[in-house]
Amino acid sequence: MSKLDEVFFRIQKTKREQKKIRDTYKDALVSYPSYQKTVEELNELKEKKKKIEADVKADFRNDFTKLEDLKIDLDTDLEMLSDLAMTQLMKGETVKITDEENQIEYEPVFNVRFRKAK
Repeated sequence: MSKLDEVFFRIQKTKREQKKIRDTYKDALVSYPSYQKTVEELNELKEKKKKIEADVKADFRNDFTKLEDLKIDLDTDLEMLSDLAMTQLMKGETVKITDEENQIEYEPVFNVRFRKAK
């Protein structure tokens, strides 16, 4: 077994232990009547908060439309930046960016995650 497999299996085991403890904790909370009452009150307050937010959003409809458009543009640019940096790295070139005043230098941070194969 490779070190990669060992670390992966250790992570999986730790996640299972965390889940078991969280589940036990949630079960213990359910047995407290005051907890249930507090949860109900919290849900009522959340609904009230959502209504207030919806009313205010209605007043700022144009700004929120612009905000959504900006979010889409930002997501697209972030993906393009990532693709360009990866392409540059794969060509063996140095990947770095300097800010507009040439004072701060940025370097990429790469992250590896594993998911189940389809």
